[in-house]
Amino acid sequence: MRPVAISVDAPEVSRDLVHKAGYTFLILSDPDTTVIRQYHLLHPGGAQDQHDIARPAEFLVDSSKMVRWTNFTEDIRVRARADEMLAAAQQMR
Repeated sequence: MRPVAISVDAPEVSRDLVHKAGYTFLILSDPDTTVIRQYHLLHPGGAQDQHDIARPAEFLVDSSKMVRWTNFTEDIRVRARADEMLAAAQQMR
């Protein structure tokens, strides 16, 4: 398993964030919100400058591409805890 993030930001913005923050996972760019809309995660006008962003969400997807665990929130500061995600991932095995 490996983490992957999806953002509305342009690829260069995500790349800069990965370097600045020292992230070791891939951040995919979805500036047209195609994938974000497919998962019903669009937060219209949610950014400070009123552009559309993605709602915070975490998914665990198995090797057959089936979503096995989800965590949704309306608050960007609230995320799933690592131990929650790891426990859910262990149950997928």
